Order: sequence, then C-alpha cells, then structure tokens
Amino acid sequence: MKKGAQAPGFNLPDTVTGKNLSLQDVRGAKGTVVMFICNHCPFVIHVNNQIVQLANDYQQQGVGFVAISSNDVAYYPQDGPEFMKRRAEQMQYPFPYLYDESQETAKAYDAVCTPEFFVLDKELKSVYHGQLDDSRPGYGTATGNSVRQVLDKLLVGQDYLGPEIPSIGCSIKWK
Repeated sequence: MKKGAQAPGFNLPDTVTGKNLSLQDVRGAKGTVVMFICNHCPFVIHVNNQIVQLANDYQQQGVGFVAISSNDVAYYPQDGPEFMKRRAEQMQYPFPYLYDESQETAKAYDAVCTPEFFVLDKELKSVYHGQLDDSRPGYGTATGNSVRQVLDKLLVGQDYLGPEIPSIGCSIKWK
C-alpha cells in the first residue's frame, strides 16, 4: 500500500469478544495502526511486549490499534482463533486481535509477513508501511522506534518523511 492510499476496509471477528469489528470500529481520532501478527513467529514473539507498550502509550493520544492474523491454520494450528484469544489474554493486548480466515484483508493490504505495520492518518490514508524497529530476535531490544517516529509526527500534524523500511519476519502462511 503506497503512501496516501485509502486503507481497505475489513469486517473480521475479534477472537476475544467474538464480535465482528470493522476498520471504522477500531480507528482512532488521530490515526490508526494496523498490525499483521501471528502467534508462532519468533519475530512477533520478540516484539510482543513492545506492541503492547506502543498501544498503551498512544491509544490515550487518539491512535487506534488493531492486530490481524491471516495465517492458514490448517498448517499452523497454533495461529487459530482459540490460540489467538489465549495469546491476547495472556499478553493483555489493549487492542482487538482479529482473525482473517479468508486472507482477503492481508491481500488487500499487500501484507506479506508477520509482524508488519501500517500507520493510517485520521482519514484512514496510509502514511507508513514497514517495520516496528530494527531489532530482531537475538539482536537488540524492541523499541518500536520506527513506528513511534511516524506516530509522533502524525500527532502534531506533520508529514513523516523518513524511510519506510520493510518489515522482516515470517511470511504469511497462504492457503
């Protein structure tokens, strides 16, 4: 998804509440972060605490957060909805964790790996697509620095002009 593109909508089940949520339901007044994650990927496990902290830091400032898992659970059953619910409760995710069984949402966003981050402005237009930060499993501590820089600019009404470094992680497991 290119900068300035309108974010695709979705309507997916929240694995914790069982209710379907749309992009409109999870959007923030000042911006929205859409994260493609899963349960099994070591790259996601490495950043899990930081994405919780990131959401806790920015939700009170008007930024909405949502996590989506699109993996094929036939081959990765640990990424299924019942395990997603357990992970969300265990990690105390302060955001919904949605299940994209059809994988249509991941395709609409051109998501290719987990974790992968999309930052949208208040009109739900893309302002960033890339990594959380430059840490990796076994290398560095997750800080969320890449996404934090974007959100800090967004919150003061400035354009983010820095790099969009592609995320590195596990590929989405397609059907």
